[in-house]
Amino acid sequence: MTRFASIALALLGGALVALSIPPHSLWPLGILGIACYFVAAERAAARASTQFVVGAVFAWAWLAPGMGWMWQLVPGGFVVAPLLFAVWHGIASIVASRLAPHSHHQSTRLLVRAATHSLVECLRFYAPFGGVPLASTALGVADTRLAGLARVAGALGVSLWLFVAAAVVAALWLGRGEFGWRARRGALITIAVLVGVQALAVIAPRGDDSGRTMRIAAVQGGGPQAVLAVDSDPRDVVARHFAATRLLDADDKIDLVVWPENAIDVREFATSEVRNDIAAEAQRLGAPFAVGVTEDAGDNFTNAQIVVLPTETQPDASTRSRYDKVLRVPYGEYVPLRGLLESLGAPVDRIPRDAVAGTQPAYIDVSLPSRTERLAVAISWEVFFSRRVNDGVTNGGGVVLNPTNGSSYTGEILQRQQVATSQLRAIESGRFVVQAATTGYSLVVDHDGHVLRRIPIGKQAVIFHDVEIRTGRTVYSRTGDALVVGVIVLMIVAGISRRRRTATR
Repeated sequence: MTRFASIALALLGGALVALSIPPHSLWPLGILGIACYFVAAERAAARASTQFVVGAVFAWAWLAPGMGWMWQLVPGGFVVAPLLFAVWHGIASIVASRLAPHSHHQSTRLLVRAATHSLVECLRFYAPFGGVPLASTALGVADTRLAGLARVAGALGVSLWLFVAAAVVAALWLGRGEFGWRARRGALITIAVLVGVQALAVIAPRGDDSGRTMRIAAVQGGGPQAVLAVDSDPRDVVARHFAATRLLDADDKIDLVVWPENAIDVREFATSEVRNDIAAEAQRLGAPFAVGVTEDAGDNFTNAQIVVLPTETQPDASTRSRYDKVLRVPYGEYVPLRGLLESLGAPVDRIPRDAVAGTQPAYIDVSLPSRTERLAVAISWEVFFSRRVNDGVTNGGGVVLNPTNGSSYTGEILQRQQVATSQLRAIESGRFVVQAATTGYSLVVDHDGHVLRRIPIGKQAVIFHDVEIRTGRTVYSRTGDALVVGVIVLMIVAGISRRRRTATR
């Protein structure tokens, strides 16, 4: 295959992967797209420059559309992020070709290639700036039974499964002229392993129902998208959420009302008028509120979810249950390298102040008439990171709350990716997830990843559901990503070992 043909096939493969993830979610195209790249890389010259270009083109064609929402927030970030990760995948292509050269058995080469690219995806979940785990291949299957593997191996495990499945497809295509058990042995054994791990996921622990429930309401104020915080009036946002809350009444017997991230923007929440108004609404409904609050912290600000009880039972500010966002959005809530970028003329004034990172475990305690329930909290961006949800679950959270604000973006790329992410987090943790968004989507997801309730984007509405309080742990909540990283490393080591055995013959 010529260099041009290899690059064209890799470009097609990346485009197919982009169509496999939200907002399109045509998930079979993901396996086909990765397989196209594998065929292109196998047929391309083994030269480092060729392998790098083929791998980088594939990744860029996949990640640039998948991260298209960045253009509205940080145009420079949209240019840099897909290119950076494309470079990483280009390097992975070189490494794979060196670890498993053409003297190897074809199935071994393809599995090593799947492992190196999965390792890049793992790195992308943690770096730079804490990670950018967006446009992951796992998001495309979040609404299918394949996602059940997440309760054992997390989103990275699902992604590895898809890469290995694509390696099988590529091996069968490349060896289509060969027949017999010996020629097909590697592919058939790999298929058996893929089916086996999916079967394991079906019977794996998925948490336990405690027998208790909470009727949780998610409030969505609605309104227009593509509005930056610096261009909006905080009073309008609060008014829309009060209007939506008034759709509830005491007969609904709500146990907790959740307002989204950034619904309230005040200098000091504890002494604000809006805090008193919310306490009055809590009194009217006979239910505590968990509200998203942005308030001053010196020259910067905090982003927190704070519990507000009915007027007559208000604690003082020092004892109120509160979680401050730990994992901030780079170039959204704070600006890394601000001084350098400002000297280069970058528009850092769009984010005039930095958010202060929280330090406490990711949960809030909610006092009910007969008991207190602990709920895990992942504020907006944090839900893309399994480790943040797992922090709250490890500390006893029986439900996961995801208050979020997607009003800065238009379209549905990021919003639909967040829905898929909430589904994966529910499966990984064995917990229900309640997502409350300013402009949508707000939703309720059960512990198996099924969306039970949803509010469309832009609509002012409220949903509520009797959410199970769950206990127990999934395999993934205990092991995190260590299990998948171990499998990836073993795959690479096995490829190297086979290379050495081949060399000594």
